[in-house]
Amino acid sequence: GDFSIKVTNWGAALVSAIVPDGKGNLADVVLGYDTVAEYANGSASFGAMVGRVANRIANARFVLDGKTYHLLRNDGNSTIHGGPKGFGKVIWTVKEHVSHGDSPYITFYYHSLDGEQGFPGALDVYVKYQLSRPYDLSIRMNVTARNKATPVNLANHAYWNLAGHGSGDVLKHELQMFASHYTPVDGSMIPTGEVAPVAGTMYDFGRRIPVGTNMKIVPGGGGGYDMNYAVDGQHGQQNAMRPVARVRDPKSGRAFELWANQPGVQFYTASWLINEKGKAGKVYGQYGALCLETQAYPDAVNHPNFPSSIVRPGQVYKHDMVFRFSYQATYDA
Repeated sequence: GDFSIKVTNWGAALVSAIVPDGKGNLADVVLGYDTVAEYANGSASFGAMVGRVANRIANARFVLDGKTYHLLRNDGNSTIHGGPKGFGKVIWTVKEHVSHGDSPYITFYYHSLDGEQGFPGALDVYVKYQLSRPYDLSIRMNVTARNKATPVNLANHAYWNLAGHGSGDVLKHELQMFASHYTPVDGSMIPTGEVAPVAGTMYDFGRRIPVGTNMKIVPGGGGGYDMNYAVDGQHGQQNAMRPVARVRDPKSGRAFELWANQPGVQFYTASWLINEKGKAGKVYGQYGALCLETQAYPDAVNHPNFPSSIVRPGQVYKHDMVFRFSYQATYDA
């Protein structure tokens, strides 16, 4: 029909998502590359399933059950997205693939070894992408710790532009976040430990406003947003699905609502995307997409006051997210 995705077993990545606008025009709303080699060599993590621990771990170290673990640094003195060869930089196995029916899906599997990138314990990791009517994309992540306690925090790193990939910046996309607090960071992008209200700050998207309304623009790299928000309602039932964000492109009328069951969501505006050659000859520029990565809080393993990201042997980590796409009719002025 008029709704489809493409995925690859390199990094279990989302390569494209085709959705209609109010006039029936189809567009690919996910940034990406044409070849596996570009995914392997790229540094933006386009569409990737990042882990074992998404986001940053300060000083590439943590203490768990009295033992200190040293990780591989790949972001200054920190570890980001699981290290230089995290889950987004490995080959996954296709376990299931049903391409027909009302709810087609594909399930990827990866076995992470004890000691991989410095992390303790073996993991069995499953990621399932599924489409359902009318325009729902669900991503379900399940991880079982086999023999040791370990931090686990997977995130899907899709870059979204609802006007279509390569169609310019997303500063006029309208965003509402169901998150009244955020986790401020230091100069190294590491959380200070505070969970602060967004009210009165540039991070306040409590009502729907254009992304660029209060944004600091720094040409050539930086500026924009790269911040973890504390999703509202997380003190209710564990693993309950909650609304996270709404995004709408006023030009095309395309929109999505994101639901998930994680305590945090990283909002990133592709601030370091500079003239990146993407799919179909498109060139992606600064602020050319936005990411909404549901997740545990960054550096949670070093902040006892943050929701725990530790999974113990026999326990199952469950991370579910659903993108509910929609469209409204638009009228030319």
